[in-house]
This record gives sequence, structure tokens and C-alpha cells, in this order.
Amino acid sequence: MAIPPGSPYQSFTATATKLERELVTPCAISLAAATRGGTKPQLREFQAIWDTGATNSVISPAVVAACGLKPIGMTQVHTSNATCLAEQYIVDIYLPNKVVFQNVRVTNQKLTGTPMLIGMDIIGLGDFAVTNKGGKTTFSYRWPSGERIDFVKQSPHVDHTVGPGRNSPCPCGSGKKYKRCHGQGKP
Repeated sequence: MAIPPGSPYQSFTATATKLERELVTPCAISLAAATRGGTKPQLREFQAIWDTGATNSVISPAVVAACGLKPIGMTQVHTSNATCLAEQYIVDIYLPNKVVFQNVRVTNQKLTGTPMLIGMDIIGLGDFAVTNKGGKTTFSYRWPSGERIDFVKQSPHVDHTVGPGRNSPCPCGSGKKYKRCHGQGKP
């Protein structure tokens, strides 16, 4: 499905020169539009790792300090090895190519490697694809979601038909089970 010109879609594509083990993109944060009182956002730029295993997006203490953010409350978070309380903030997140999410609720947690983490709260709103053709990773994201992507159905080299089950009636019309008719000798 082609996206019509002038559509509300926002998207970006990031291409690496090699096979990547992590998906990291530039990102910017500002105070949430709802709390800026109509003033222009002051953006602070950071690197963000994309993590489909994370339920929500996370900012590090360094992001909180750089942006002068004030917490709106506390929430319980579940990390890979613990459950703890974390401060919550509401921010605007600016991804590459002017893809913007306003009033996103994030938590403040220590992160390793990058100061931000984009979780399924954002990933799940759009279409997310990673390809590795020719040993080069290409990562593309579109918001809002525009279509179902199914690589199996798109492949011209795969037989998508499913034959009858062993205990299903044989399609020849004999009335026998497939395994006792045309399915004999098949595992």
C-alpha cells in the first residue's frame, strides 16, 4: 500500500554500513507541549536505543538533568533483574526526520550505553521493520501504522498453501481420512 501524498504519516529510515547488533538513532527531548505553556520547545539531543523487550520508554538521570525535568510522580517498573520505583516524567520525543510524539510518559532509570530507550509504547504505535540485505542493517519506522507487513505473503518463492491434516477428510472426496487415502506414506 502506497502512502498518499499529504498523508498524516511520519516516518524515517536509518541505514548502517554494516550489520548492526543494536538499533540506535538520534533523538531529542523537550518539556511536554502540555507543560510549556505555548512556548517553543528547547530540544536536547541524545542517542536512543530501540528495545522491543521494553514496555515503556526510559530516560536516564543525565537526560533529566540536561533537560531540567521535574517528576510528575512515581511508578513501579520491572527491569530484567529487579522491580523498583522510578520517577515519571512527561516529555515530547523527537525522532529522526521530524517524527514527533507529544506528552509521552517516561521513567527515569540508569541505562547502559545510551541515555534513552525507545520502548513498545512508541514502537507499537507504528510499523517497525529491520532488514539486513547485503550485510547492511536498514531500520525503518512509520507512525501511525499503515498496513500489515507479512514477509511470508510477500515472498514469491514460498508455497503458502497448507495441505490437509493427516486426520482431515481426503480432498479427493473418497470419504476416507487423508492419511488412509492420498496421504499414505507421508509423514
